[in-house]
Order: sequence, then C-alpha cells, then structure tokens
Amino acid sequence: MQLPTAFIEKYQKLLGEEAPAFLASFDQASYSGFRINPLKPGLPVASLEQATAKAPHVKTGYYGKVNGNSLDHVTGWVYSQEPSAMTVGEVVAPQPGEKVLDLCAAPGGKSTHLAAQMQNQGLLVANEIFRKRANILAENLERWGAQNVVVTNESPDQLEKHFPQFFDRILVDAPCSGEGMFRKEPAGIEYWNPDYPAECANRQRKILASAMVMLKPGGTLIYSTCTFAPEEDEQMIAWLLKEYPDLAVAPIKKTAGMDDGRPEWADGNPELKKACRLFPHHFKGEGHFIARLVDQRSSQPEKKKKAKKGQSLDRNFQLSKDEKNLVNDWLNTMIPDLKVKRMVKFGSQVYAVPSVMSSLVDLNVLRPGLHLGTLKKKRFEPAHALALALHASEVTRVVTITEDEWHSYTHGETLSGHSEEKGWTLLNCQGHSIGWGKVVNGTIKNFYPKGLRN
Repeated sequence: MQLPTAFIEKYQKLLGEEAPAFLASFDQASYSGFRINPLKPGLPVASLEQATAKAPHVKTGYYGKVNGNSLDHVTGWVYSQEPSAMTVGEVVAPQPGEKVLDLCAAPGGKSTHLAAQMQNQGLLVANEIFRKRANILAENLERWGAQNVVVTNESPDQLEKHFPQFFDRILVDAPCSGEGMFRKEPAGIEYWNPDYPAECANRQRKILASAMVMLKPGGTLIYSTCTFAPEEDEQMIAWLLKEYPDLAVAPIKKTAGMDDGRPEWADGNPELKKACRLFPHHFKGEGHFIARLVDQRSSQPEKKKKAKKGQSLDRNFQLSKDEKNLVNDWLNTMIPDLKVKRMVKFGSQVYAVPSVMSSLVDLNVLRPGLHLGTLKKKRFEPAHALALALHASEVTRVVTITEDEWHSYTHGETLSGHSEEKGWTLLNCQGHSIGWGKVVNGTIKNFYPKGLRN
C-alpha cells in the first residue's frame, strides 16, 4: 500500500520503535466479522458455520464473512461488521429501559448493536445528518427487527433543541480522517493530507458540544473514531475534560491486543490511559479509538414535558378514531399480545412510537418507531418491518415455506399449494420471519416490498 510520505513520517515520530510493525500492518489483509442478533428467536446456523473464530471481545461477535443474499442476512439474523468497530457497542453497554442517542449513526452497525442490548425497551434515537445515509440506516434497523428506535435526519445543533439533558447515554462515533480504515478502504488515502485531522477535529468539537447539551446529568458519553490521529483522539478527550470540568474518563475493560490511550500524545493527563486504542499490529481488526466519559453532575429528577391543554405531543400525526380502530382490529386478530401505547400516522403510514420519546413536532424523522403498516381505503396493510420484528410464536396465522419457496417469494412470485385459512399470514422459513402474504384460494399473494426483490 502506498501511504503518503507525511503520514509515514508522522507515525514514525509518534510510535518510535513500534512504527515498522505498525506501517507493515497496512500491507496485511483486513479482517471481516459479523454479529448475531439476539432479538431473533434462534441461532443463525448457516452463518455460524462460515465463522472462522469467535470474537472474544464481543458477546455476539464472530470473525468471518456472511453472504449478503443469505436468509440469515436478509432477515436480520446477522449484521456484517468489522471486528474493531464491534468493540464500540460493547463499551456503550446500554441497559434496557434507558434513553440512548447514536448521534452519527449511519450505516447502522453500532445502532443495531445498541438496539440488541436494549432488548426493545426504552428509546434509541439513531441520527444521521445526510439523508441518503439516513435512509440506509433506517433500512438496516428495520431488517434488524428493532422496535424501540426512532431514526432522525438532523444536524446535531438542530437535534439539541429537541432533547436538552435528555439522554442517559450518547454515542458519538465521529466522522473522522479515517486513517484506521486505509487497509479496508484504500480510497480514503486520496483524501488524506497533513491538515485533514485538524479539520476533522474542528467538526468533532462542534458535534461534541451538541452532545453535551443533550446528555443528562449523571449520563455517559462514549466517543469513538476510526483514526489513529491524536488530534482527533486523545487531544479531543483532553479538550472535553477542560471544556466540561464535570466530565471524568471512565476505564474501559481491555482484552488481549487492546492498548491504553496515550497521554503523551495530548496534554499528559494520565486519565487518558483509560481510553482504548486498537492498532492493527496488535489487534485483529482495523484502527479504532474509544473513550468513555461520565458526567459527574448529580442526576436530577426527570421533568416530563406536558403538552399544552388540548394539545398532544403528536399533534399533526394523530389517527382518527376509525383509523385507530381499523389498525387495532387487525393487530388484535393477528398479533394479540402486541400492545401499542402510542400510535402515529405519517401520511398513510402508521407507526408505534416508543412511549418515552419526546414530541415529534418540528423534528425531521424518517422512522418514528416500529412501522406497523399502511392505511388504505377501509383496510390496513401490514409493513414488512413489522414482519421482521416478530417471532412466529407471536402471530396467530403463520405459513411455513421451503427455502426454494423463499427464493421465489423474494423474486416477487406468488406461492401455490397452500390450503391455509384465507387472509393475512406471516411467512416463515427455517424459523426466520420473512414477510407477509395473503392467502386467497390456496394461493399466497406476494407482499414482499418491490424495492427489495431480486
């Protein structure tokens, strides 16, 4: 790999005798990995057979590649993620019932990890400033089957207006110079120049300032990058500690191959050793930096915002009484144990919003919760996302199909030879919920989304 001369000289100076091994690592193959989804009802046996090793630093992580067209991947039983990046979700360690923000969330690897740990309880806001990437984020979270996630498409400075001192945990996986990904994505080298890390650091400080507005007293901030640059790593944490005196660095449990942060690359504060560095010449993965900080202000009793008299938090998004009855009748028939406390309508699309979510008004939301389905003339049509979020045991009507039939279904074909009761049914293949069908005279009409068909 042809690294920039200035990059080589910089890390020769910083790493000293370690530099030759560090620079040689860029000519070695990158590592692939994946996580399994504990929100699903079983193990992805086919994908696990392709794993080369268990990732010892991540409970649900493995080394190896997954097939993006496989049943496991298409139905959200696995997520392909680089092994070092998996470490971040383990450090965040959100608890069920908490309010969590993934501020720079696309494409969704870390958000899916957080959602799985939260077990569909509490609230995860997954935000992405760029619309195209935000759409990909929403798609990945829907495939994962996450029910407690709101996907927003806002800049951090706009988002802070909606969530002052709101979140228990905030992850800032900051946009960075990407030095740690050169091996996996060599095109990133073209963008690098000696001033690029400092430019990225300016942007990161603004993002972190917004994150601090949204962090609850007593909350936890996790900052991560995929770069080696001290300007974006230790020096950023040193800046945070000076700018926000109530913050303290919390230790990160390190496994084999993980390095301490390097105080000598910042202001010498020994607390920076508690951060975690992943170097490719020490760790089986790409380059990463992670720091966990705790806000030591005493937490205050939560003040719940009340809507003005006669006004709902979800004004502009409310269903009529007839629409709500239509949706509830369908849910009660098909998924009797699914109780939706807060239901909203975006156009003709109906969502179940996490109950602790603040107002949706004046917020650019792509996915305000679990997508339940579409209101049509005097009928309700369930969403594909709802199917992927369900286990077969939760649904009153289920048809089990073969893998060959699954391939036909994903091509958009109808399925014949099924004499099940007419009406809506969840389709299941090898324990995987794969989508909805509608049985008419023994034939299953196909409702697999056209944009996903192959």
